[in-house]
Amino acid sequence: MTNDQIKVSVIVPIYNGEADLPGLIECLEAQTYPCDRVEYLLVNNNSSDRTAQILENAAASHPTEKITIHHLTENKIQSSYAARNNAIRVAKGEILAFTDADCRPLPDWVEKLVIPFSNPTVGIVVGELAALAGKTFLEQYAERCQLMAQKWLVEHTFLPYGQTANLAIRKQVFEKVGLFRSYLTTGGDADICWRIQQQTDYKLEYAPKAIIRHRHRSNLQDFKSQWRRYGTSNQYLHQLYGVSLMRELTLKESLYRISRWLLKELPRDGAKLAIGKASAIDLIKTPIDLIGFQARTTGQKDAILPEEARQIEWL
Repeated sequence: MTNDQIKVSVIVPIYNGEADLPGLIECLEAQTYPCDRVEYLLVNNNSSDRTAQILENAAASHPTEKITIHHLTENKIQSSYAARNNAIRVAKGEILAFTDADCRPLPDWVEKLVIPFSNPTVGIVVGELAALAGKTFLEQYAERCQLMAQKWLVEHTFLPYGQTANLAIRKQVFEKVGLFRSYLTTGGDADICWRIQQQTDYKLEYAPKAIIRHRHRSNLQDFKSQWRRYGTSNQYLHQLYGVSLMRELTLKESLYRISRWLLKELPRDGAKLAIGKASAIDLIKTPIDLIGFQARTTGQKDAILPEEARQIEWL
């Protein structure tokens, strides 16, 4: 079977995606993968905005010879993983590709993502995440640091994994290891990748040319929430797998780094900026780093793994 003959189901969980859905659907319409070999399962996860109406209209108004959109709902559990499980159960594809509502896949995303599956030993493929152009300092900071780049995750010291913003898994693998943990709110992408690698002989492959553009957080509240979630995720994975907890940010270290920033980094980078060898982001990178690390520390300290999250559902 050639790559473009593989049946693919693209799964997208959506919570209050009213603003993001038009752009996402436009990107899905532009996919170069044969339209008769791919379906798009968009799952409304108990949204309170116009998401349901937009999905109903999209499913009804797009001709199936151009794009197949199915509108699903998951209202029982408020979790993107529960929404994904809902779609996995009804998906017709051999390959299940995952992304999110605020993502913008490049036109050849599906096409490039399925290529490694021509090797029958490959069970997981991790695509790459690139930043959408941002205007705020926080967006530019995240882009400069490649904050969500998957290339770091496929080198994880425990086991490689990929985020569900750009991830594909053979459907039959879920029959062997079970579905996502519905009651996790974060960390479920690492969990499913690790379970597959620990419990089966399937391999994980990295597909850097299967690219999705992702919008970074543009305000401080969302930025801190993102980093708290990183800490929460690490605590959950520590309890499930025994992975090391991330180093916590202490007051002593914070004071030292602020002092070094004021006395050394700021004058140095200011001089570089004046001659065009640095950017404004370099001037404020250290305080942004500290805000993120402190939020991650808080998330890791406060996280308590839900007992229900230890349960695994099956197809």
